[in-house]
Amino acid sequence: MAGFNKKLLKNKLTQQYFLAHQRFIRRHPHAHVFLKDRGVPPEKLREKAKRLLSTGALTGALLLAAPQLVHNTRGNIAVLSPYELSQELKEKLSALLPLTVEKLSSDQENTLSELFRAIFGIDARAQLDGNRLNHSYGYIGAEQHLPRYPGDTIYQHDAIQQAGITPGRGAWGYFVPSKNQLTDDLVQKEKYYVAVQTMYLPDWNTRMPQLRDWYKYRKVLVVNPRSGKAIVAVVADAGPAKFTGKQFGGSPEVMDYLESKDGSQKGAVVLFFVNDPDNNVPLGPLEYNVERGGAPLANAL
Repeated sequence: MAGFNKKLLKNKLTQQYFLAHQRFIRRHPHAHVFLKDRGVPPEKLREKAKRLLSTGALTGALLLAAPQLVHNTRGNIAVLSPYELSQELKEKLSALLPLTVEKLSSDQENTLSELFRAIFGIDARAQLDGNRLNHSYGYIGAEQHLPRYPGDTIYQHDAIQQAGITPGRGAWGYFVPSKNQLTDDLVQKEKYYVAVQTMYLPDWNTRMPQLRDWYKYRKVLVVNPRSGKAIVAVVADAGPAKFTGKQFGGSPEVMDYLESKDGSQKGAVVLFFVNDPDNNVPLGPLEYNVERGGAPLANAL
């Protein structure tokens, strides 16, 4: 199949595994405790299922209905759960970031890039291809859904409909000219989008055609140092205005996952570009190491 990206598919499946694992723990805490108390942690369910199947004790229907949780061990090295990762990342970021939200130095940005590479296995930078935003550490505010095509309504969006939809198009227009041209890839881009202040770049007026193309759907890593959560998104809108006191905007799904808002619907985040020319890094919550295709290791921190 032309254009088929096996590595991206593998990373998306890994991402879904970790999200399914977390949903299981969140929705069925008693079952999680029950299994662990009996020496069957959720990540070993697949192994146990195979043993039971070989003895005829597990029906095919039950096997198909059960989540496929892959057990990933690497010798005696501890593997961090998403919750443990967020707590460790919070601690690391609290030591690296200034007490107040301000512009970061090159040394601080480089240290953060090394940290993100060690934990998540991705190349995230404050500057990429000679381009950088005015801020790599700033406040992000809650945005609404973007209309993906003419006639799109909030009821066509599958989550967080209470956030509403903007009356106008995003800075790069509609994602597609008509509904029947909407692809899953573009659905994901609208779901996980950010707005950045391209209009305040010092060379925006002189290089607008080039910069407009470069920033369109540019992949970024957004990290909330308060929650320790990270998500991969794309640039799909411009803003917010300076008078808001915010430097970035996040889609309803981005803000919901990051838990990145206070009473003023904003919160501090680190936002770096993701260097991913082969499109191997899927959009959405980042709770695993992309290079290894598994959970972050404790010694990476």
